[in-house]
Amino acid sequence: MIWLRSALFNLAFYLGSAALAVLALPLLLAPRRAVVAVMRLWSRAVLALLRAVCGIRVRVVGAEHLPRTGAALIAAKHQSAFDTIVWLGLLPDAAYVLKRELLHLPVYGWLARKARMIAVDRRAGPAAMRHLIRAGREAAAEGRQIVIFPEGTRVAPGARVRYQPGIAALAAATGLPVIPAATDSGLYWARRAFLRRPGVITLSILPPLPPGLPREALMTRLEQAIEEESQRLLAGPAAKGGEACG
Repeated sequence: MIWLRSALFNLAFYLGSAALAVLALPLLLAPRRAVVAVMRLWSRAVLALLRAVCGIRVRVVGAEHLPRTGAALIAAKHQSAFDTIVWLGLLPDAAYVLKRELLHLPVYGWLARKARMIAVDRRAGPAAMRHLIRAGREAAAEGRQIVIFPEGTRVAPGARVRYQPGIAALAAATGLPVIPAATDSGLYWARRAFLRRPGVITLSILPPLPPGLPREALMTRLEQAIEEESQRLLAGPAAKGGEACG
């Protein structure tokens, strides 16, 4: 049952996502908001599939710290592919900061470009930072919610890497408070893993850090807030037991 339910989820997830992406291709000729609406629908469908097939529910704590409308800057912990999905359904108009290579993927890349996600070429050095700042300002001016993963990659639960400075540049450029977010998603949908573990993924949205903090102070406070909350989540009952999907 463990492998079967995980296999059913993976099959439905990848085939369903591909089918939806192909069906959404005509939206490349439609207004950007149409693509955003489809992405939000896809996000919610994946969460429903996780619950129905693998017994994974999602618990959001601190949702009151997210704006109902208008610009926001969210710095989120990144343990799992789940983290790149959930924010699309939580936010009215998410603008993900992602690596430029993803725009080269067939269908997904086209839709991400149409949705005006913020794609950064990490090999471009200072030019990449200038592009990030310019695109971030544009997204904020449009009232969008910018989601950045300051670790720059998926990190296994309990592991730590150096936070990247892009979040500080965005905070300074947009003047927005930074909203930290922690999670334990890697316990249930692990990085490069086939199995999906049943349980409750917690997404903890923390109080915003005030705008105008000096760069060093912002990075220190942000990392401390996210890592301490993530460790608290990992130390909870879900981290001490449970079985793989099945």
